[in-house]
Amino acid sequence: MRHAKEEASCSATQVIDLVSAVKELHGINSHELNKLPRDSESFTIQYVTEKGSISKKIDVEKLAGFLPLHLIAVLMSSDRDEALFKYLSCGIRLLHSLCDLAPRHAKLEQVLLDDVKVSEQLLDLVFYILIVFGGYEQKNHNFGMAPLMQSALVACSLHLLTVCISSQWQDLVQVLLAHPKVDVFMDAAFGAVCVSMKFLKIKLSAQQDDFCTKSSLTSEQIVHFLCQQCEASLQFLQLLCQQKLFRERLLRNKELCGKGGVLFLAQAILKLNAVPQFATSARVVAAVSRLKAKILSMLLSLSEAESMSYLDEVSSSPASLDLAKSVVLEVLEVMKTAFGKDPRSFAAFPDRSYPVGLLQLNAMRLADIFSDDSNFRSYMTHYFTKVITAIFLLPHGDFVSCWCSSELPLKEEDGSIEYDSFATAGWVLDVSSSVDQLNATSLEFPVTPSIVTQASYSHQRTALFVKIIANLHCFIPTVCEEQERNHFVNKFLEYLQMDLLNTLPGFSLASDTPKAATICRNLRSLLSHAESLIPNFLNEEDVQLLRVFSKQLQSLITSAESEETRVQAKKHEESMYRDKFAKLNISDHQEAQSTGGCSPPLLSKQPSNLNNRSANLEEMSENSDFQDADQVDVKEDKGLSGNASGRFRVYEREAHNVETSGSDTSSTRGKNAVDQMENSEFPKSSAHVKESGYGGTPDDEKVETLPSEEKQRRKRKRTIMNDMQVELVERALLDEPDMQRNAASVQSWAEKLSFHGSEVTCAQLKNWLNNRKARLARTAKDVRATPEADNALPERQAGRGQRSNVSPDSPGGDASTQQNARRDPQIMLRPGIGEVAENNVAETVGSSADFAQCKQGDSVVLVGANGEQIGIGKVFQVRGQWYGRNLEEVRAYVVDVKDLKARRSTRLPHPSMATGVSFEEAETKIGVMRVLWDSNMTFLYRPQ
Repeated sequence: MRHAKEEASCSATQVIDLVSAVKELHGINSHELNKLPRDSESFTIQYVTEKGSISKKIDVEKLAGFLPLHLIAVLMSSDRDEALFKYLSCGIRLLHSLCDLAPRHAKLEQVLLDDVKVSEQLLDLVFYILIVFGGYEQKNHNFGMAPLMQSALVACSLHLLTVCISSQWQDLVQVLLAHPKVDVFMDAAFGAVCVSMKFLKIKLSAQQDDFCTKSSLTSEQIVHFLCQQCEASLQFLQLLCQQKLFRERLLRNKELCGKGGVLFLAQAILKLNAVPQFATSARVVAAVSRLKAKILSMLLSLSEAESMSYLDEVSSSPASLDLAKSVVLEVLEVMKTAFGKDPRSFAAFPDRSYPVGLLQLNAMRLADIFSDDSNFRSYMTHYFTKVITAIFLLPHGDFVSCWCSSELPLKEEDGSIEYDSFATAGWVLDVSSSVDQLNATSLEFPVTPSIVTQASYSHQRTALFVKIIANLHCFIPTVCEEQERNHFVNKFLEYLQMDLLNTLPGFSLASDTPKAATICRNLRSLLSHAESLIPNFLNEEDVQLLRVFSKQLQSLITSAESEETRVQAKKHEESMYRDKFAKLNISDHQEAQSTGGCSPPLLSKQPSNLNNRSANLEEMSENSDFQDADQVDVKEDKGLSGNASGRFRVYEREAHNVETSGSDTSSTRGKNAVDQMENSEFPKSSAHVKESGYGGTPDDEKVETLPSEEKQRRKRKRTIMNDMQVELVERALLDEPDMQRNAASVQSWAEKLSFHGSEVTCAQLKNWLNNRKARLARTAKDVRATPEADNALPERQAGRGQRSNVSPDSPGGDASTQQNARRDPQIMLRPGIGEVAENNVAETVGSSADFAQCKQGDSVVLVGANGEQIGIGKVFQVRGQWYGRNLEEVRAYVVDVKDLKARRSTRLPHPSMATGVSFEEAETKIGVMRVLWDSNMTFLYRPQ
């Protein structure tokens, strides 16, 4: 910004010549400019003025050298009116033609592209234009042509950089980052685009009737032009943000990230809504949708940055955090709108020639990130659980076609606009000059679609839906707040009793079947489909969390239904008593009183809670009040509604007793979860849930608190690599134990691992290596622990076993107890469970084995699911990680089998590609018969 006074050194003749050249030559494109007659020695061209009477000559090389500085001087000295806008449009248009012509003329290329001074002036010109229009405000309500010219000049100025600097984005980013005022450019660019979006919002909402009244353009033509200019500008910023170096520099910009500049732009775009006047225009609707998809893509790029956390940055102050939550609410509204449309009803849409962008998919990707961040998880749970509940209440056919199918009737297509600065400036000048033109033509830029296969789009959509549920349900005691425990399940049950008919307008929720049956059936279908998406779209951890959520929710619903059935039976019985006694005549009643009798208790005292419960599960929502999402109290720790019915109090009581966990230690692990659900193998009480391994971690078993620097982002622990990737890293660490210190090696292995599963970034791999090293250190420390600490564990283990015993007096108690007995040797050892189980265990372990907490090096007996002895071995590892699995979480030991009693082809309870699926394969892969075995199936072996 150093050239303000340099223009004064030019003579008045030169200024007049420049002004004349700009006005006369701006309409000539590069091809026509190259055909003009010129001198043989110098690049001096001859042209005829608009009047056609005067022929002039001008040196193109000098014109190119003086033009950027001239336009800067005009911009700084003139008023911000339409005359300035028109002249700048002419100047930018001429510069575009000269830069486009430069590669075909060596001298002109030397002036425009190789001269450092001229290049700096070009950058300063673009910076000045963005600064001026970033702070532009219309002082009166007579907008005129200013909005069209402002949006066009912003887009043309940004795209001028790709012509005069470089068309390669990585080269352009390097030039911009080398400029000392790059932060000014970032602030000005986002500010100018935000002003353009405000003009578009005004016209879309039809707030101003005198908007561009001087032109003969229709309202639809004006809105379409503004959409194109805004999309071209936003697409430029999006492509810059996709470059890693620019993105990392942007994250360090306090105005845009720390104070929410990017979020202000996102909020302005996401709030764009067309009035019915424009809702029938397919190209306008598609353009607005692409705008929203592009800004969500930008937020996604920033949120996935490796150098620093964008979400932590925007959460650093209350003001920016509130702004971020408002943007999250807009993202959720986008998802709610998309989910509420039946794809089948839009399959026959008359005009699908305009790509709408990946709006829904990008919104779900952002929701996946928000739901996995501690700053926004509770907020997501509070506002989005209602939509999730409504989705699971869809009729089974609708649910399967939307979420469990590879062929959606309608899918989104991304698109990129092919922008032309020369054509844009010319169209604006023609429209602003031709006031009396009756039939103004529209400017239409082609949009190149980006094709995504139908199956890939459907699978990504379902996978993101599963990830969001997994994130909201996950609870890590050392990371999450205590009030977040079961928060998602409780909110789900709370919305289950509400009227959700209007939540998804495009669908009719199932009304002819009970809600519980609908939810359970849809959950089974989703879980079955999710298992088929491993490992290409989902990892095992997300599916496991969905499995845990499904079982916990269904157990609560089943328990509530059992309670409701019992209450209804009691009410029916009491009703029969009332009818019976009502038929007694007064004389019989008096005779009964005279003989010392008394009236039945039911006549004297009616139970107070009989009339507070609704008739059945299907009628829970009929008398409840509907509350919209933006009217719900945002406090996370607020209790559930005090007006809840008796049925929901059952839900709440059961949910309070069941704790969320990310592990599943049932002996049926690895089997098809749908089979387990069809056989109704779900816990019937909270005690049973804890028995089966779906409860929370007791206080004495919680993972030790992470250091403060490791809890900065407070994310839940995720498995970023599959078994094959873990095995490859483990092998590499044998040759290079300190890999995390070698950046080149980390980079190389991150690229290699990405070919064997999901993408692994350098930061993720380095973090994984550091965590692995820390876990190994803690494991070594635990192994050296005192014997007193080890001896204290069996007592707690036994205590948990006693708490999990099911009372025979409870409904279904015998069946539940027998089912647990088949899976847990601790229960099989208790008297009265069953002779078969008792005899099997007696034959298996007898007096030579005891159940206790094992230590490394202990000789143990491995027992199968039916109580049969599998083999005898020695404990190899009891804590820490083993091939990507946390032994404390899965409650298992690593055992070297010395004497195998079963067949070598017997399937292992924890099969994997890295460690094998059978005893024989484990020995082949590892070299010794080393397997992962459930701790409750492992007994100390004491030779007789």
